[in-house]
Amino acid sequence: MSTGIARSLGVGRFLDWGAVDSRGAAGGIVVIWDNRMLELVDMQKGLFSISCTFKSCEDGFIWTFTGVYGPTLRRKRESFWEELGAIKGLWNGPWCVAGDFNAILRPEESSRGGSLNSIMRRFAEVIEELELKDLPMVGGPFTWTGGTDNQSFSRLDRFLVNEEWDNHFGDARQFLLPRPVSDHFPILMDGGGLRRGPIPFRF
Repeated sequence: MSTGIARSLGVGRFLDWGAVDSRGAAGGIVVIWDNRMLELVDMQKGLFSISCTFKSCEDGFIWTFTGVYGPTLRRKRESFWEELGAIKGLWNGPWCVAGDFNAILRPEESSRGGSLNSIMRRFAEVIEELELKDLPMVGGPFTWTGGTDNQSFSRLDRFLVNEEWDNHFGDARQFLLPRPVSDHFPILMDGGGLRRGPIPFRF
C-alpha cells in the first residue's frame, strides 16, 4: 500500500500504519494505530495476516494484534490456520486476532442455515488450539451481506482474544456498526480501557 493511500485513510502526524498488500482476489490488510497511545515493538507479515506487537505508552502493557484476511479457497484454508499457529508459537503473551476469516463457526452464523460441517468444526478446533475465545457481539448476528440482491448474510468477521488480553482489558464486547459502502459491516470493539474508560479498536 502506498503512502498516499495511507494518508487518505487519515494517517498523519500521530498515526502509523503497516499493511499486507492484496494479491489477486485476496484482500489486503491495513493496521493503523495512534503512536501517542501505542509504541510499535515488532511487526510480522504473512500471506494471510499482519501481526503488530504494541507497548502501551500509558502503562507499558505489551500485547500483540493480528489482523487477518482468510482465504476464500478451501484448499488454502489449512495454510491460513497453520500461519496463525506459527504466530502463537512466536508470541505467548496477550493476543487479539481480528478480521475477515471467511469462515463461520456454526450454522446460525449464516442466513442459509444448514448443518454443522467440517469447515465449521475445523474453525472451532483452531480457536481452541490457539486458546482464543469469541467475544460477545452487540447489534446483530451477521457481518457480511452478498449474493443476489444482498439476500445472503453471514458472520465472517470477528475479534478473538486470549485470556491474558481479556483479563487486562476486561468486559470487552464487539459492536456491529452501520454498513456505509462495503459488503462488510464495520465492527467496533470496546476493550474496556483498563476498566477506566473505553479504548476502542475497529476494523
